Amino acid sequence: MRCSQRTDWNTEPTDLARAHRARSDAGLPIADLTASNPTRCGFTYPPSLLDALADPRGLHYDPQPNGLLAARQAVCHYYAAHNVALHPDQLILTASTSEAYSFLFRLLCDPGSEILVLQPGYPLFDFLAQLDDVRLTAAPLVYDHGWQIDPEAIRRRISPRTRAIAIVHPNNPTGHFTKAWEAAELANLCREFNLSLIVDEVFLDYPNTGTEGPREQGNKKQGSDIARESGSAQPSEETNRTFAAGLQDVSVFVVSGLSKIAALPQMKAGWIVATGPAREAALARLEIVADTFLSVSTPVQLAIPAWLAAAPGLQQQIRGRVAANLAALDRLLAAVPSLQRLKVEGGWYAILRIPALQPDAHTVLALLDHGVWVHPGYFFGMPDSGWLVLSLLPPQLEFSHGVTALVNYFRTHQPSNTNEG
Repeated sequence: MRCSQRTDWNTEPTDLARAHRARSDAGLPIADLTASNPTRCGFTYPPSLLDALADPRGLHYDPQPNGLLAARQAVCHYYAAHNVALHPDQLILTASTSEAYSFLFRLLCDPGSEILVLQPGYPLFDFLAQLDDVRLTAAPLVYDHGWQIDPEAIRRRISPRTRAIAIVHPNNPTGHFTKAWEAAELANLCREFNLSLIVDEVFLDYPNTGTEGPREQGNKKQGSDIARESGSAQPSEETNRTFAAGLQDVSVFVVSGLSKIAALPQMKAGWIVATGPAREAALARLEIVADTFLSVSTPVQLAIPAWLAAAPGLQQQIRGRVAANLAALDRLLAAVPSLQRLKVEGGWYAILRIPALQPDAHTVLALLDHGVWVHPGYFFGMPDSGWLVLSLLPPQLEFSHGVTALVNYFRTHQPSNTNEG
């Protein structure tokens, strides 16, 4: 058998994965601070939530490439709560945000075209791009009293092959919300270079109020990146404003879905919102792409209105959990001056700056030996040393236990008077 180069991946488990499996198989305790699946984090779902799947209309197959009208109307109602009026014809339903990205890559890119993404960022993009024969170019998010874009760094990475800039709003894992001045800079770049803007808003409904990290240390920057000195990193009323309203003279594609909005990743429903001057032409092409796959099941589409209606109650639980865990994290970190929690404006993750005395993979393995499981920063495109990423979603007792083990490790194994790397 001959396989394509696009799937020529190293499928061997990493050292970290093998160590985690060995500890799990041995029955040893693990406080999982990577947990990000809300269905496994102890939230209370309405007992009748699955009743919506029993709609008898689900027995009839009426393929609609853009998705059933009632489902698209429910999505429009969701955006109306965000003060944006959409027409159902602006929407394409997909089986997930991953599929939405794939549809957009196929819409915008030829083989070898480039999508510019911001790092740190979620590594899923790498696989999606490779499967669609698209190349990714990374530009840095920089950290100086909060995360922010560097417009000139983005400009330097745009090439004749670039077709779009893709951002996550708020970013995963940094929690950075794109501010009004940053949106204006991105719009200028898109207009200048005839680019589209792809905006992933799956975490839009999860702003955090506790943005200040303890012992915020002035001018710390990631690596040698030069941070923009202007622009506030503080949350405001415009911080979590959706891009579904569009940007002047820019083709904007917003992707989102039930995975985070309704805390239902297993239901496999997402969407694309198209805005901008070429909207109708883009939607005509996307309709053909969607018609080729027809991937969203009828029962799920029929259930979308009920699930979106139930979403605010689940979101409230999640925001409460995230706030409680963030407060516990800050309280426990106070015992170790060498650990710095970076500002987070939204989402489900927190980033720790740690002493860069060894590769983060070694630190993660050592922490696993102490019963706590965390992400190394390089998993999200950060340097190999000096960064850990924690989920804020685990049950509070497990989270507190895990952070206590982490703090005890650094208290006894790392110097307490430095945070240099």
